[in-house]
Amino acid sequence: MSTKRIRAGVAIAVACALLVSVGVGGAMAQEPNPLKNAYFGDLHVHTSWSPDAFTAGVRVTPDDAYIYAKGGEIDHTSGVKVKLLSGPLDFYAVTDHSEYMGVLPGMLDPNNPLSEHPLAVDILGDDPTAQQQALFQVVASITGEIPPIEEFADEDVSRTMWQEIQDIADEHYEPGDFTTFIAYEWTSNGPDGWQNLHRNIIFRDRDVPDLPYSSMASEKPEDLWNWMDAQRTEGATLLAIPHNSNLSDGLMFPLVDSYGKPIDRAYAEQRMRNEPIVEMTQIKGTSETHPLLSDTDEFAGFEISDFLLKMSDIGATGPAKGSYVRDAYKSGLVFEEATGANPYKFGMMGSSDTHNAGAPVEEFNYFGKIGREDGTPEARILEDDALAPLRRSWGASGLAAVWAEENTREAIYDALARKECFATSGPRMQVRLFGGWDYTFKDVNHPDFLSIGYDKGVTMGGDLPLTDALERGPAFLLWAVKDPNGANLDRIQIVKGWTYRGQTFEMVHDAAVSDGRVVNLNTGLMPEVGSTVNLAGASYDNSIGDAELRGIWRDEGFDPTVRSFYYARVLQIPTPRYTTYDAMRLGVAPPEPSTIQERAWSSPIWYTPSAEDEASGKEGAVTVASVEAEGGRALTTEELKDLLVGKLVTIRNNVTGQVTGSLFTLDGIRWRGEDAGFAAMHGGSDISGNPYEIKEGRLFTTFDDGSEFSAKVYKLGSRFLGAKSDEAGYVNYEITGMR
Repeated sequence: MSTKRIRAGVAIAVACALLVSVGVGGAMAQEPNPLKNAYFGDLHVHTSWSPDAFTAGVRVTPDDAYIYAKGGEIDHTSGVKVKLLSGPLDFYAVTDHSEYMGVLPGMLDPNNPLSEHPLAVDILGDDPTAQQQALFQVVASITGEIPPIEEFADEDVSRTMWQEIQDIADEHYEPGDFTTFIAYEWTSNGPDGWQNLHRNIIFRDRDVPDLPYSSMASEKPEDLWNWMDAQRTEGATLLAIPHNSNLSDGLMFPLVDSYGKPIDRAYAEQRMRNEPIVEMTQIKGTSETHPLLSDTDEFAGFEISDFLLKMSDIGATGPAKGSYVRDAYKSGLVFEEATGANPYKFGMMGSSDTHNAGAPVEEFNYFGKIGREDGTPEARILEDDALAPLRRSWGASGLAAVWAEENTREAIYDALARKECFATSGPRMQVRLFGGWDYTFKDVNHPDFLSIGYDKGVTMGGDLPLTDALERGPAFLLWAVKDPNGANLDRIQIVKGWTYRGQTFEMVHDAAVSDGRVVNLNTGLMPEVGSTVNLAGASYDNSIGDAELRGIWRDEGFDPTVRSFYYARVLQIPTPRYTTYDAMRLGVAPPEPSTIQERAWSSPIWYTPSAEDEASGKEGAVTVASVEAEGGRALTTEELKDLLVGKLVTIRNNVTGQVTGSLFTLDGIRWRGEDAGFAAMHGGSDISGNPYEIKEGRLFTTFDDGSEFSAKVYKLGSRFLGAKSDEAGYVNYEITGMR
């Protein structure tokens, strides 16, 4: 890897103490603004019409949800009233599960035949054992463990509830002031019944189908997309938003489709046609990245909740690979090079996934996710049952934000569809990102900053245009402003990812920082902003950080021959986490983590080289085709076993130059480390062991995070060369030693 490709870019930043009128206060505008306003909302909200919420004691309705979003008070299962303390939101969507939508509340009506159903009698009765067994049957019938309950799955019942969902959304829609969307959640639990492959389906207008598509019809995302494509032919405009990829067991952003076939161009194009954005942060965890995937990113461990929803094995975690957004962005670049289409070229947004009708996104006002299960401070931080670690990993997140001309269904939906949107972990901070070739330092503080941003480049969600001036590298204009009621800002970062010869890389750059800080030349890191948090009082002050940050960052490590992406990440100064507010109210010591650096993430901007530039970057690359053209051949299963099993093998990555030792033991374990053979024999702790298997002419094994990969080995003369299955046909590895 050349130093040109990995060198950090140059950042020039300025920090201002005062707010300026660039997009601030957009929600107050009534006339369409061509330079766009920031609008904040939640597109993932459940009420008692969702079976899981109802069984947790929630009784609020879709009507209550919209009342809450507009600033009103609603009931909570704990017996208190709850409301947003930071003011109304701009848009909201009730997304109750399509599976048995609104059926269980019907059991409360004595005139409804459902009230006499045996399961209803048990659920509403006083026998806890019978109630638990009845609820289990409802859940099992939704996940496919047992057949659907005929009376609950009646299409006439579903059609009635779906119509009411639409009517309630329309009643609360106030164009220009408050936007509602007709929506629902498709709740696929994957091939094993506990992998989160859920999607929220959002409609642009009232042109919607007679019935929502349910996961009871199919658990496969491809079937959902087929249904969505069919709806478009009938006049509907809709998109799907995947969420909680962190709980997908690596299946949300896979390397193969639901049938085990390699992802091809048709898959990529259909996925992007239907899923232009993802919900990257919410109560059940943040899915930007994971320390196992981004070990050089000091902020990679933010609000990680990787406990799978596997009731038979509470506490189980899944692989990081395939479960996090940044890794998917990188994989998408490789897919695009191999197939011509990128299945993971999506924008980012956040939402709450509340099951209380109200979005509890304020740390100081968090009232839990799902009814009585976590509805009190005691339940959240004191109770010590089997689900306690899972509950405590949940957080007060997040919000969806868009840059749109006005607060209407059409304008907000279109902003989502073009990916001019961003995510926040709860606060209403605003972030702008523009990318282009001609921005200069003078543009940063220019009075026409926004016009310049749009006129000379593209905004978040866009693609850098090709130019004859590639040698300069792209420049990015950045701007962020604090939540008017919240904490100051620490920094704006640019996250860059790229692919080179089938391998992927990433770097995080501090592009604008507060308080005049500069990089420590000894560590290469930006000094921490500090902390004003008083844990005992669950308080902080804004004596550090800045209210607004602006900057320009140019990628001086730019390689015009490789695909890349860039997005902005904005960090606040540290503030108390909701668990610290809970601890203060209970008079106990706060659990860790006790503080949080809330943040926002923009959708990326992508760069795709011209065919000519990409071809020039491939000159001299070793590929499967070039190896075979020179007379090389893939080893058979038996030859591969003879080569590896029982041997200590030294393998060099010919792209990065990294050399690793691997000992393939007779009992199917691959020990890996600096000296894998010595360490394995002497019980060293500086290595890691992973299972492996050799079959079908391939080596199948795993990484430390549990993700799987396979590789073929080719013999070319006296050399043994390796090609991983996920590196676009490049042959990047060579066996350099064996004993």
